Amino acid sequence: MTIVEAYAVCAGIAQREAKNFYYSFRVLPEHKRNAMCAVYAFMRRADDISDDETLPVAERRVVMGDWLEAWRAARRSGVSEDPVFLALNDTQKRFAIPDALLEDLVRGTTMDLDIEGSQAGMVSVTETVADKTQTLQVYQDFEGLYRYCYLVASVVGLVCIRIFGYTDPRAEDLAEKTGVAFQLTNILRDVSEDAERGRIYLPLQDLSAGRVEVKQLLQVVRREAETKVVRSLLAQEAARALVYYAAAEELLPLIDKDSRAALWVLVTIYRGLLERIMAKNYDVFSERVSVPTSRKLMILAQGMGMAVRNRMVS
Repeated sequence: MTIVEAYAVCAGIAQREAKNFYYSFRVLPEHKRNAMCAVYAFMRRADDISDDETLPVAERRVVMGDWLEAWRAARRSGVSEDPVFLALNDTQKRFAIPDALLEDLVRGTTMDLDIEGSQAGMVSVTETVADKTQTLQVYQDFEGLYRYCYLVASVVGLVCIRIFGYTDPRAEDLAEKTGVAFQLTNILRDVSEDAERGRIYLPLQDLSAGRVEVKQLLQVVRREAETKVVRSLLAQEAARALVYYAAAEELLPLIDKDSRAALWVLVTIYRGLLERIMAKNYDVFSERVSVPTSRKLMILAQGMGMAVRNRMVS
């Protein structure tokens, strides 16, 4: 398989699976778009293995271990029959993406396979609601949650800016914080889904400050209590996310002009999701909150216009 064919496979995966991310890919120059698709396809495969609930967790760990060994072997040799590995190897060379970042990226993807609660900063909490007993993994404080956000989102940002291009070292800290903003938004959107899977990403410290017990949160998730019970707690997390979104505004002028539109599209969609959650008065329990496709297409059109203007003045 040629590199061109390998990138085409990755582009197909990104187009089919990436939601918010793919809109931003489309306004990049072709070589950068291909690189972003390769990184996404790699992440997608790791996510799919980690989230495959048709397999017991122990089996998923084995599958993940085998896949990781195949990837590392491909990275060392530069040879593989896997198109995603081939494209990612080429991307890594073109954009000087260090091995350590990719290893961190995988580490973040596989964190949820640690169902024993030994994940740093997490504790087990057992609650009974409506005669159903459930053991959940909960972060104790924001420090632990920040580490999680770094591995599952900030590392992605640090990889992306290497593809986007930058020279000012401040970009790395700002990309890290922007990733945290994105993941906090995801956490707010997915409170119900995560709780059903036995995870609560709202720190116990924040629950305590907001006078919300884990049991109360579960009651809201199961529609056995009013949303208002946790509204102030979710508002606090949204306010925290908005502080981190400020980093994205500082990051934008630090990356190469031909990539700024892509970052702008991504930030605008994600911040738009947070704003929709806020507009719904933090009711993320009755239905999954999302940015409508029509709105995403409008943002994409604006991003394409921005990309054209930036290339004209480059």
